[in-house]
Amino acid sequence: MTTSATRILTTLDRLYPATDKCFLNYDPAHPWQLLFATILSAQCTDERVNQVTAQLFKAYPSLEAFAAADITKLENIVRPTGFFRHKANHLQQSAAKLLHEYGGQVPSEMDKLTGLSGVGRKTANVVRSHIFRLPSITVDTHVKRVSKRLGLTQYTCPTKVEFELMDILPKSHWIRYNQQVITHGRLVCTSRAPKCAVCELAKECIYRKQESN
Repeated sequence: MTTSATRILTTLDRLYPATDKCFLNYDPAHPWQLLFATILSAQCTDERVNQVTAQLFKAYPSLEAFAAADITKLENIVRPTGFFRHKANHLQQSAAKLLHEYGGQVPSEMDKLTGLSGVGRKTANVVRSHIFRLPSITVDTHVKRVSKRLGLTQYTCPTKVEFELMDILPKSHWIRYNQQVITHGRLVCTSRAPKCAVCELAKECIYRKQESN
């Protein structure tokens, strides 16, 4: 690990010591709820997803209920998250596959998770890290943006960012890094008008150096 990466992780640990926060609401007794919430989070804010899932999981409290749902009613509930027809279809197909192939249990293996409808590596890594506590790098818009600004990756493709960060960062820090950088991206290193003047990572930031020139 480079000296710069070490300084970045040390600073993140100091700024954001609490690392187990999940930004999506779900019942830990029903891991599929986190899976479904993450599917809905594509191109949608976590806040909006949490508003929708509060109603959604009451209307459909089990995988059986999702699998048997009237698709039009399901679409209407998830409509506020955008791409609602695709997302409703993903939820119903994933529910059916979880029931028929995995006995209603959410698998931990990457290939099995990404074999579910609407599940890519980001969604799979959210589940793997929060449900199974398996070291995973979850590349959402914040992780991609902040990591590139800090010079930890040169890529914009989420999969390439994921694997580059896996090479650079110690595995023991992967889950922690996800939560810390998402929090930093929301509070300080925002997409537009980042708060560089108060950012304690500014000395490591390529974006800040470019803006200063």
